[in-house]
Amino acid sequence: MSATMHMIAAHDQILHFPKDGTPSLVANEWLIWSGSQDEGANFQLPDLEHGKQKVLVPFTWWISHHHEADIQAKAKNGQIGVWFATDDDILKHADVIEQGKTVWPLVAAHFPIFRDGRSFSTAALLRARFQWTGEIRAIGDVLIDQLLQGARVGFDSFALRPDQNTSIALKQFDLFAVTTQNSWRGQRTTRASLSELSA
Repeated sequence: MSATMHMIAAHDQILHFPKDGTPSLVANEWLIWSGSQDEGANFQLPDLEHGKQKVLVPFTWWISHHHEADIQAKAKNGQIGVWFATDDDILKHADVIEQGKTVWPLVAAHFPIFRDGRSFSTAALLRARFQWTGEIRAIGDVLIDQLLQGARVGFDSFALRPDQNTSIALKQFDLFAVTTQNSWRGQRTTRASLSELSA
C-alpha cells in the first residue's frame, strides 16, 4: 500500500497568521500522517529521509510511542509534532500536553469534514486552559469559510484543503474592521475605536 494513502491531504502552502502579525503564505514543510490502523499496532512512521522531513502524528499514536528512542530523537530535532482528532480528550491527557510544550514544534487540530466544528474547541482549550503559546494549525477539510472563526479561537496557521485558492484566503482577514466579541487575538472593538473608524 502506498505511503501517500496514509497521509492527510493539505495545500502545498500554509497560511500563517500570527497573533500580532499579518497573514502570509509559506511553503508547507510538514507531512500529516494519518497513522492508519490498517497496519496494526506496529505501523511505522513515514520515511523522513527523502522528501519532507517533518511529520505531524496522531496524538493517540504519540501517547503509545513517544518513549521510543528514535521518536524522542526526531522530536528533539524538530521533526515530529502532533495532531488532535475531534474525539481526543485532551483534558484527560493534560500531563502529556504539558510535557509536549517542551517537545512539539507544532500541534494541529483536525477537521474531518467542514461541518464538524469540534476542533475549534480544541484550539480554544489549548490556548485558554493549557496556555499554549506555540503554533496551532488547522488541518483536514479546512476551507476559506473557516479562517476568520479559526483565527479568533486560537489557530495561527492553516493547512487549507488542496483545492482552496490561497490568494482569496489571504483577503479574508481584511473583510471586517470591527469585532463585537473578545477573542484569543484581542478585545472587541471599543466605542472609541468605532468613532475613529467612522471619522
